[in-house]
Amino acid sequence: MVFSDLGNKIKSRRKSLQITQADLAELAGISLNTLYKIERGQANPTVGILVKLADVMGMELKLQVKKSGID
Repeated sequence: MVFSDLGNKIKSRRKSLQITQADLAELAGISLNTLYKIERGQANPTVGILVKLADVMGMELKLQVKKSGID
């Protein structure tokens, strides 16, 4: 997943919850500028920041092994 896809998912969930960027940033304990950059795909957020955002928005992070087509 590229960072723009990640940012779009976060932005979409935030909007569906009707939370402003400022409110989400405050609830997650991150700066508004950081959230802005994440949503625009301009940041490389740490796993810790992603966990904070996911927790506030009722989401979870998952790691999956990519299928390579080789069996």
